[in-house]
Amino acid sequence: MSARPRLDPAQTRAAVLALAAWLRDENLPAPDRTQLAAAVRLTARTLAEVAPGASVEVRVPPFVAVQCIAGPRHTRGTPPNVVETDPRSWLLLAAGLLTTAAATADAKLRLSGSRAAEIAEWLPLVKLDAD
Repeated sequence: MSARPRLDPAQTRAAVLALAAWLRDENLPAPDRTQLAAAVRLTARTLAEVAPGASVEVRVPPFVAVQCIAGPRHTRGTPPNVVETDPRSWLLLAAGLLTTAAATADAKLRLSGSRAAEIAEWLPLVKLDAD
């Protein structure tokens, strides 16, 4: 099995920037599914690249699930540390427009397991708040 090629940070940033207006205003029409999927996948894979490991599984259905953060590797069954959210909330987190604390409080982010909250240390991945 070959390793996945390294991600291009400029491509990831461009994918998120293409959705910036919608991220800032949920009343705008939702983006094209292909654009949304690309931004979600690129940011989730960026997280897996900058926080390598397999102790936490991040799920953004229906687009992606990645393992990240160093620690004990999980290989079978339900992972002990899971982060799950919807695509828009994930992109808000990845872009620094939403904190994990606020997303959890609003039930937009589900954290299970003792290490799931550690993803906050790696976010945001692409800052939009100063744009």
